[in-house]
Parts: sequence; structure tokens; C-alpha cells
Amino acid sequence: MIGYLSAAAAFLVAGQAMAADPAYRDDRSDAASLVRSLYNAIDRKEYARAWDYFGDRKPASDFAAFAEGYAGTQAVDVALGAVSEEGAAGSVFFQVPLAIRAHRADGKDEVFAGCYVVRQVNPAIQEPPFRPLQIENGSLKPATAGSLDEAVPAECGE
Repeated sequence: MIGYLSAAAAFLVAGQAMAADPAYRDDRSDAASLVRSLYNAIDRKEYARAWDYFGDRKPASDFAAFAEGYAGTQAVDVALGAVSEEGAAGSVFFQVPLAIRAHRADGKDEVFAGCYVVRQVNPAIQEPPFRPLQIENGSLKPATAGSLDEAVPAECGE
């Protein structure tokens, strides 16, 4: 009977830990959803998935450096502004203004703001392998605004 109770208690504790993780989100249906999915992957510490949301221009020299950049990050909140778009030669480019709050393992929070450019190559002209929406580039800088929503840029520049 004691072994059964110990196993049940271990299962309950493991279930509570799993329940604390944010729900899995992998949505490339539009630029805002893609960026939310990126930060969901980072929040869940699924760095390979996060890395794959970027196109040919990756945000770090290699995957190990990318993952190491989040080593002290406990959790991430994201706020998005109004997405704008512009078409060009078989692609649509979306500008996504955003701010993130990184909750660090040391208990400190940091807020960053900036813009990502997301690219959608016209699906009708693609040949395998299919390329879904991808983050082409972007940059975030430390923000000074009080709240996360206040830190989101009104729009992205050129």
C-alpha cells in the first residue's frame, strides 16, 4: 500500500509540474500568431522549435549560441502591436511591433521592444520543400516603458 501511495504522490507532483507549463502553440496562420508561437516555444524552453521559426537569416551564429542566450530566462510574456504588410515580388512582408518581458531565473524582469519582419512566400508558386511563414529578421532593445503594453512600438520603421 505504501508503494502505491508513493507512486500516486509522484504522479500527482509530476502532473502539477506539467500543468504549470504554458499550452503548446505552433501557429503559422498569420504573422502575429507566428511571433506568439516563437515566444511560446521559448517560454516552454523548446529552443529547436523557436530556432525553426526563423528563415535563412538566423538570430545567432548557431543553434547552441541561440539556446544559450535564453539560459537565464525562466518565462516570457509578449505583447504585439498592429501588424502591417507590404507585397513584393511573390512575397508578402509583415512588420510586427512587439515587446517582451523576460522573467529571469534570478528573479529580475527585463522588458525589450522592437519589430520583427515576417515573410510569406506565395504558396501557389512554391515547389517542395514548402516554406511556411518565417521570421526574416528583427531586433529588440531594452525598453524603458512601465508596462509591457506601453513598451510596444506604435509601428515599425523601414
